[in-house]
Amino acid sequence: MVLLDLLGRRAALGVLWALSDGPASFRALQERAGGLAASTLNTRLAELRGVDLITRTDDGYALTVDGTELLAAGEPLVGWVTEWAAKFDPPPGP
Repeated sequence: MVLLDLLGRRAALGVLWALSDGPASFRALQERAGGLAASTLNTRLAELRGVDLITRTDDGYALTVDGTELLAAGEPLVGWVTEWAAKFDPPPGP
């Protein structure tokens, strides 16, 4: 359950998701994650590196094998969320 606690923290999943497009420097990752505050990003990077979901490479930060597998395992949830969210979209206007 430690992992769920970590992933529930502000922007943790967003950082992982932002790295699904490939490695990124700190600034690029900050932009990909929606302009996340530098202090928050630093904290999440340290936490995610500490549990081996991301790593630091010559190209910036990148997902590890475990990080990639975690995102792949979450794909069914993304599909469910997309369908669920569609229930709340307003119907097309006239």
